[in-house]
Amino acid sequence: MADTYTVARSITVAAAPDTVHALIDDLHEWRKWSPWEGVDPDLQRTYSGADRGVGARYAWSGNRKAGKGDMAIVSDSPTDVDIRVVFEKPMKSTSTSSFRLAPSGSSTEVTWTMTGQHSLFSRVAAPLGIFDKLLGKDFEKGLAQLKVAAEG
Repeated sequence: MADTYTVARSITVAAAPDTVHALIDDLHEWRKWSPWEGVDPDLQRTYSGADRGVGARYAWSGNRKAGKGDMAIVSDSPTDVDIRVVFEKPMKSTSTSSFRLAPSGSSTEVTWTMTGQHSLFSRVAAPLGIFDKLLGKDFEKGLAQLKVAAEG
């Protein structure tokens, strides 16, 4: 078994790539579409670094389900955004979330991929498809909400 995992989901959004990109590379905008919004109504958020794009940072701390961690945009172009995600709780992990925006007529194909080193949980759950289903379900929810935010 590989030492890394990859989970990916895609959706077509009836909006231009720059509209979708603005919702991804400005971490403040994630409140409109992130699948993890609402997990903890008392979630503490801290934004730092650049306002958007490379150097923008977002840290959170919440209940057990929300956990604690931070993310930082490490690469940004009109069609690609890469974000380093570090979880401290409920379990430690580091991964890269990548968003690829492919123009298609008046729409944009958005692909969200997360790649990281296997934890004990993902090493056991991955061969059974559990890890992909759990995280994939969150990605599908987030992409559906991103679609609504971009098209609205």
